[in-house]
Amino acid sequence: MNKGRKISSGKYHANRKTKKYEKKIQERVVTIKETKRKQIRTMGGNMKTVLLNADNCNLKTSKGIKKVKIKNVLETPQNPFLARQNRLMKGAIIETSEGKARITNRPTQEGCVNAVLIE
Repeated sequence: MNKGRKISSGKYHANRKTKKYEKKIQERVVTIKETKRKQIRTMGGNMKTVLLNADNCNLKTSKGIKKVKIKNVLETPQNPFLARQNRLMKGAIIETSEGKARITNRPTQEGCVNAVLIE
């Protein structure tokens, strides 16, 4: 059977077009480069700061919080191929100047990278 067709071979027509909030958006990829951000308008006229590239993160240690450089992405829980592309995402294990750390926030939704030091 043909998709979107009736048994009599007629077409099914959509009763309306897709709205702007229903459309798919291009996937945002955060990689290790010089930090770059972008402002996006959201519903209600609000603005969201989105991260496109990052080269440092806010690292939480037992002594406090400090800003450190990101060297490399060691592994990602979603897909091992994403670690090879140095993609920063929630749950990824990164190598910093202080040691190994796990990203605790979603960099594509927020304007920064937050991480916790792994002992």
